[in-house]
Order: sequence, then structure tokens, then C-alpha cells
Amino acid sequence: MTSSPASRFVSNGKRNASPRSPTNTGELFTPAHEENVRFIYDAWQCVLRDLASSSDRSERGPQQYVEKTTNPGLNTFTPVDLSDVKRRNTQDSKKS
Repeated sequence: MTSSPASRFVSNGKRNASPRSPTNTGELFTPAHEENVRFIYDAWQCVLRDLASSSDRSERGPQQYVEKTTNPGLNTFTPVDLSDVKRRNTQDSKKS
């Protein structure tokens, strides 16, 4: 599987039930937030499993979408480490 910044995930909309995962960060998340995170995580795990088990690419299953032409506006895009941003914001709020 090749990585592309223009990849998109398409789901069949099925939601799988999974146990709640405890957080050790001390943050409180709403049940709706936790459900959304579980749904995305479970859906992605299904895609990874299906990609790994799919030997014949002609069968119906997950397919990676790749833009045929890249968006020139994204040429200077730099990914952001959200954990770092959150850590800096937390430190800034403690200073004030």
C-alpha cells in the first residue's frame, strides 16, 4: 500500500461495538466523542485488515483513492503535530 497525501477513506457506514478505552491523560471526553473515536478506529482497523487479506485487487473491498493530479495549493503544506500543539497550548494556559 502506498501512502498519498490525497487519500480518502470511504466507509460502508457500519458501526462496530467495542469496549470503552480508559484514558490516562486525566481528560474528560463526552460519550459522543468516545463513540466517534471508537467508530473511526474500528472502521480503520477493518480497512487495514481487509487490505492485508485482499490478494486479488479485482474483488470488492477497500480501495485507496489517489488524486490523478495534485493540488498545487498543497505543495507547501507541512503536517502539524497536534500533540505538540496541545502540549504548547496547555503550557501557555498554565503561564497565564
